[in-house]
Amino acid sequence: MFICSRLVVVSVAAGLLSLVQGQNSDESVLIDPRTRLSSNITLPAPGSPILQSDFEIPPDCGETSYVGSGRLRGRRALITGGDSGIGRAVTIAFAREGADVVINYLPEEQSDADDVVSVIEATTNSSIYIIPGDLRNETFCKELVHNAADLLGGLDILINNAGYALASPNITSLTTESLTRTIETNVFAPVFLTRAAVPLMPPGSSIVFTASLIIESPSYLMADYGGSKAFLLTFAQSMAAGLMAEAGIRVNAVRPAITYTPFLSSQGQTAEGAMRIGAATPLGRVRHPVELVPQYMALVGNDPGYTTGGFS
Repeated sequence: MFICSRLVVVSVAAGLLSLVQGQNSDESVLIDPRTRLSSNITLPAPGSPILQSDFEIPPDCGETSYVGSGRLRGRRALITGGDSGIGRAVTIAFAREGADVVINYLPEEQSDADDVVSVIEATTNSSIYIIPGDLRNETFCKELVHNAADLLGGLDILINNAGYALASPNITSLTTESLTRTIETNVFAPVFLTRAAVPLMPPGSSIVFTASLIIESPSYLMADYGGSKAFLLTFAQSMAAGLMAEAGIRVNAVRPAITYTPFLSSQGQTAEGAMRIGAATPLGRVRHPVELVPQYMALVGNDPGYTTGGFS
């Protein structure tokens, strides 16, 4: 029985660069990273869900700025949280690099998922399948992986990206409900997905976890979230040696610092506060999701074949 409430398949004729002509992908042309993207950001009011479409100034997820070159042609990827933020940027990039993709997202984020489909439909010849559902459900996680593999004709990339956080001013205000959702989403779900995916993945496959730099800069307001991301990093490193020896599967993690995504609002951040944090970084601004894509690309392609158990 197919479990998704909605499935969209996109397979478009060639013409990857039809909407991105004039975008310069010449590596010999230098671009100042400080001014490559805007330092001005806006954040929607906290709520549930917080959608990509809620932003007055949208984060750059590569919709018009990312140009692919076929580096993932023939690859098959499952990306959780692929409708917005970092997951959206990775989804668009992978599709423009030639991969066929399945994304997962919460049902209430349907409009963001539909928009990703529209972007990919207009600019790639890749196939995209969208499967809504709550990753806190172990049975759903297993079915998601198996359905993704069936739809794609196999699975060789798993991006464990979906996450949850809700800031609490102190430990006494941290509710059991919020703590449970954080741990179930950020800890249990990636384990469930990885456990289901490994038997289906051939040698040379890659698993990537989205961790967080909060591991090195803990926040009292986000103690449960920080703990969940510390688990992910340790889990990824623990899996790396074993899965390489057993199955030839590489496992790595990406640790983003503050990034312009819907996640900032759920962390209790304001636009002014985020811009102050960004101003204190070497680039003088908050990063956009598209700027993290090279790290994910580096970890799933064939070039870094010796890289496993690493984090960037």
